[in-house]
Amino acid sequence: MAKKASGTPATALLTERQVAHGLHPYEVSPDAANYGALVAAALGVAPERVFKTLIADVDGALVVAVVPVTGDVDLKSLAQAVGGKRAAMADRAVAERSSGYVRGGISPLGQRRRLPTVVDESARTLTEMYVSAGKRGLQVSLHPDVLVQLTDATWARIRT
Repeated sequence: MAKKASGTPATALLTERQVAHGLHPYEVSPDAANYGALVAAALGVAPERVFKTLIADVDGALVVAVVPVTGDVDLKSLAQAVGGKRAAMADRAVAERSSGYVRGGISPLGQRRRLPTVVDESARTLTEMYVSAGKRGLQVSLHPDVLVQLTDATWARIRT
């Protein structure tokens, strides 16, 4: 039997696929106001390089949105990006159950259920972006094109 990779499903996926990435631990309370900006500060990187993973309901189907922590997801644009009409943020419990991760640690990588994923086009200008590694207190850095490839994501302007 093959040995299972340790870590989170996100880090296990990156290791299994032999993807170049960095792991970056940090300490920020998940209940802190402006959590994303605090994570960027704790990592010592520009907030435009740190992205949050949000799960929305678009016409009854769950969709993953990856947007910079400096803004929020434009739900109308997200719906349009996946060919839908209406979008709303998914209930926290639904997002956690679907992804297999907890709020503050939802990664676009290694989710329990593979969902349509849209990455904000602002990441295209970066050589390295940061997303959750699948648990609170740990980010992964990787090239945006790699994230899009691993998640079968599409690019669209989805941030406010």
